[in-house]
Amino acid sequence: MDIKLELVIVPVTDVDRAKAFYEQVGFHADHDVTVSEEVRFVQLTPPGSACSIALGRGLTAMEPGSLDNMQVVVADIEAAHADLTARGIKVDGIEDHPYGSFVHFADPDGNRWAVQQTVPRRTATPPADAR
Repeated sequence: MDIKLELVIVPVTDVDRAKAFYEQVGFHADHDVTVSEEVRFVQLTPPGSACSIALGRGLTAMEPGSLDNMQVVVADIEAAHADLTARGIKVDGIEDHPYGSFVHFADPDGNRWAVQQTVPRRTATPPADAR
């Protein structure tokens, strides 16, 4: 049996501001539907992802900004950092760990995202005896 994660709700205060931010990050706007005065559904998908995010009105009881460390994966953390910076997104510097390299950013409500390169980047040449 397959169980696939398809959609994650991101709690926001201003739907239009959040939609513009995620489009600026590079997410594709798939749907923007006003169902009623109480419900608006906006779905956005990161490039190459099988999972999307949804934001809107009437979708969740979570507090805006309460998501912490939503994670996406990239092949090249340096390219991702450069791309996000070029798009005007405030990102932290690259952090290197034994389990991967990361940059972090937050949306206007404070929902925090981690961008991970799962294979740690080489930041220094290993000693000759370690090769």
